[in-house]
Amino acid sequence: MLLKSLAIDNFKNIERARLEFSPKVNGLLGHNGMGKSNLLDAVFTLSFTKSFCRVPDAMLIRSGEQFALVKAAYLRRGTDEDLTLGLVEGKRKSLKRKGKEYQKMSDHIGVFPLVMISPADVDLVRESPEERRRWIDMVISQSDSRYLDALIRYAHALEQRNRLLKDSISDPAMFQALEAVMEPAALYIYNARTEWVGRLQPIFEKFYARISGNTGECPGITYVSQLQRAESYAAMMAEHSARDFALRHTSAGPHRDDIELTLNAMDMRRTGSQGQCKTFVIALRLAQYEFLAEATGMKPLLLLDDIFDKLDAQRVERIVQLVGDPAFGQIFITDTNRSHLDEIMSRSGGDYRLWQVDNGSFTPLHE
Repeated sequence: MLLKSLAIDNFKNIERARLEFSPKVNGLLGHNGMGKSNLLDAVFTLSFTKSFCRVPDAMLIRSGEQFALVKAAYLRRGTDEDLTLGLVEGKRKSLKRKGKEYQKMSDHIGVFPLVMISPADVDLVRESPEERRRWIDMVISQSDSRYLDALIRYAHALEQRNRLLKDSISDPAMFQALEAVMEPAALYIYNARTEWVGRLQPIFEKFYARISGNTGECPGITYVSQLQRAESYAAMMAEHSARDFALRHTSAGPHRDDIELTLNAMDMRRTGSQGQCKTFVIALRLAQYEFLAEATGMKPLLLLDDIFDKLDAQRVERIVQLVGDPAFGQIFITDTNRSHLDEIMSRSGGDYRLWQVDNGSFTPLHE
């Protein structure tokens, strides 16, 4: 899959931009805060219908303006396609594919696969289980529409169950009805996550070894779920029933799952250096890329946002070698250091484009 061109009006700090892209490497050079990451966020939002930064839609509209518009032309499975994202202050956002508006944004997830690597990825290691669940859900949803449907059904029923608990309603029939909806969704989520982690682990180990220089470090990702220890979903819910009423929320289920991240069998949060944590999450993202390419039959867009910070020169060199490999498709990369971009572009066989970014303006650069 290729992003051929992008037209932006009033998205974040970008007043107006019109860019035509290389099918291989596209570099954005400039100081921090100039708009490099905002362009990547526009591309991300087209694929996921939400900002990578998780800000409300109203905050995507340029300050002082009433609307934002992002239009993109793609080549997808050999066919020209276009997407148009419209944001108007105080109104529901609009996303159109080939001129037809989506009624359900969830129908769009996975149609234009994308992987983004950014400094915020260290949150996968440092932050709460919610961060890791959000990551795993984002990846699987791009390759499995049934999984996304199960997530939506489960979340809706969970919200209703928590409302009953909060209101101290104890009618068994009401809980049984909700749990009858939750159970098949929960089991589908659990089985899909179990399979996905099993498939990702060897790919992840391969990328970690290549980036770290085959140091012998042993990275690990382990899926942890209450369902692993339960006789059945019904038994798990019954076991936690009294606790749920005391806490006034649902304490068991896939919304409590986690992914343990380890290095040499030790928790990354406590033992990983900055460089190791950065290597870990970049390897996770590149493994995610390979998984999605295999699962969808398309090479996702790869967005690399300022990824070289806090890495030594040797690891930077290995990443440069990796992303220059033909296994990766179209790449968008931001940096404040032109030497990194030049080296990656030199490996692209001359097929690249480079822009200088300054206060939301994009000026093409030439050799």
